[in-house]
Amino acid sequence: MIEALTSLAAFDKVAGTSFAETAPAQKAVFSPAAVAGIAGSAAAPTDFGDVMAQVAASARDALRGGEATAIAGIQGRATAQQVVEAVMSAEQSLQTVVAIRDKVVAAYLELSRMPI
Repeated sequence: MIEALTSLAAFDKVAGTSFAETAPAQKAVFSPAAVAGIAGSAAAPTDFGDVMAQVAASARDALRGGEATAIAGIQGRATAQQVVEAVMSAEQSLQTVVAIRDKVVAAYLELSRMPI
């Protein structure tokens, strides 16, 4: 887990945030209610890059929350249920990010095969 925390520091440099600035999230933000909240809000980003940055930031927060809760569980500060919920939320976020990555790679490969 410690290696993951240091690798997230590299992502923070790209995203412009730091680990200390972001509070760990306990729930994934990919739930239908959260997605509807993003789509329905007046301040929702209209740029695809902004949406992807928002998804990446929320996934990063969910992963950090899962790791922080797992560490708290090891230290005896969190119950087993809290640890399982946080880890499952982080797993769901990771699966979403991997699915998005796969779609982006597939789209790139399809575009690269198009004749000019």
